[in-house]
Amino acid sequence: MIDFEKASVFKLSPCRPEDIGPQVAPIMIQGEHVVSSFKTVRDFVVFTNKRIIAVNVQGMTGKKKDFTSLPYSKIQAFSIETAGTFDMDAELDLWFSGLGVVRLEFRGSSDVRLLGQMIATYVL
Repeated sequence: MIDFEKASVFKLSPCRPEDIGPQVAPIMIQGEHVVSSFKTVRDFVVFTNKRIIAVNVQGMTGKKKDFTSLPYSKIQAFSIETAGTFDMDAELDLWFSGLGVVRLEFRGSSDVRLLGQMIATYVL
């Protein structure tokens, strides 16, 4: 489960949706599809056309996984911070109704502006 008391959750790098998609396919609904995906060493975040799915891989074998579903409909506000010259990481802050703030941190190779546009499409 995402710890909503700590804003920072992941340091993510882009990955291919087809590599991650099969792991979240069993919990997706009809008409839902993966738009973008990002990964750490074990954990990953999937942006679909309906929600954000954060997956926390647990245990030594990694067979146990916690799936946290964050629907776009519950986002009250969001903020993006692009990578800079010395600070190479980008950030996406999401304020969820009744939950608090979730901060996703991305490696410099990620274009958070595109994520911001996508979220705006679903939220506004």
